[in-house]
Amino acid sequence: MERLKNSLGIWMAGKTPTRFMADGYHSEVADEPMPERYARMANGLGDLLDGFEGHYPQEINEEIEKEVLQAIGKKDIYAVALGTFCMPELKMGCFMNPDPGLRRLSMEITKRGIDQAARLNAKFIIWPGNDGYNYPNQADYGEMWKLFIDGLAEAVEYANSKGVPVLLEDKNSEPKMRILLANQATCILVIRKLKDMGIDTTNVKVNMDWQHLIMRGENLPQYANLLSSEGLLGHQHANSGWGQFDDDNIVGASFIEQTFGMAIELQLLGYGKNGERIGYDLFPYTEDQVEAARMSIRVWNHLWQKAAEITEGPMREKFLYARRNLDTIRVLDIVNNVLLGLPMD
Repeated sequence: MERLKNSLGIWMAGKTPTRFMADGYHSEVADEPMPERYARMANGLGDLLDGFEGHYPQEINEEIEKEVLQAIGKKDIYAVALGTFCMPELKMGCFMNPDPGLRRLSMEITKRGIDQAARLNAKFIIWPGNDGYNYPNQADYGEMWKLFIDGLAEAVEYANSKGVPVLLEDKNSEPKMRILLANQATCILVIRKLKDMGIDTTNVKVNMDWQHLIMRGENLPQYANLLSSEGLLGHQHANSGWGQFDDDNIVGASFIEQTFGMAIELQLLGYGKNGERIGYDLFPYTEDQVEAARMSIRVWNHLWQKAAEITEGPMREKFLYARRNLDTIRVLDIVNNVLLGLPMD
């Protein structure tokens, strides 16, 4: 089977700071110009990589657009992600900031980001990580929700006017301790809410960040299927982790069985046939950044090919029959044979 096309979040190639290492584990790239960062990853990964994703305005913007495109050569910018969540002036929120002036600032940046995506023929990811609250009883929940929905509505309408597809990305915590767009169900609710407001949501879908689901204890392929059933499966951010924090570790390092399950499920759902990609959202604290990305891509490409032995091979009908009948032993027999080389019983 042909490999699924991909994109890489350029944020993984920065200093990788944490609150305990504010200057970052990769201080050697602290002064690296952004176009050179793109070039380093593009050259290091070669034909393994098809494109990039970058936050607006930090990693892709009007001033560096031309240089970035020159740096990545034949690769593309597949998605522009909204970067307002890390702006100090918007520390109290972006779409739902209680200050009308700061809400306008947030929307102005959002619209410029959408313009950037339009120029690049890219998708626009909205991960509202700073829209939420930190303490019990801190927020007026109703007012906060209303402002959030109104802000998303304005952003989506503007994106529609520019022909830019929007991808909503959920997460339950961090940077805000309680993020409004907390899970997949809330994404579905928000999109339906926008539709009820008379907004065209044809081009609004969901970006699945795997570690965001894993840290909520959710099974990846189940939710891929759920989003697909609603026509909302728009993009993937592949990674792994320990399950308690947004580690963004190398793909397959943990939860390999769910990662393999995603390869199977995405193939069964026909993911990729309409141009969808696998995006890599990584944060290699101490690892070589090119090698961390390379390992993630190699692992996923391998699992994708192994999954095809089930979805396109002679075991397909037996596998589907076993799943329909919740036949644990038969499913494991097939999966372990393909993934681990364990002889079938």
